[in-house]
Amino acid sequence: MLPNMELLDEAGLDPLTNLEERIQRAVEIIPQLRQEKESAVQEKDEAVREAAEARAKLKELTSEVDSLRQEREQVRARIEKLLGQMDVLGGS
Repeated sequence: MLPNMELLDEAGLDPLTNLEERIQRAVEIIPQLRQEKESAVQEKDEAVREAAEARAKLKELTSEVDSLRQEREQVRARIEKLLGQMDVLGGS
């Protein structure tokens, strides 16, 4: 058996060449993965910011709805009082 034959793996490639190719592919992919990670982090930060704004808006709107409900009840009570007074006037 020739000395060079011992360096060949099953696919007929030198294991060192195979490793070199895999490292080269990793070197090419790493910048892309870093960019994707940065984009994902930015999207997450934006989503967190939007969620905080939405929670604040929800709190504001909930407070406004509660206030409007109280106002509606006050108006209803005043109208019922006025209708009661009109009934008293109409019955006399």
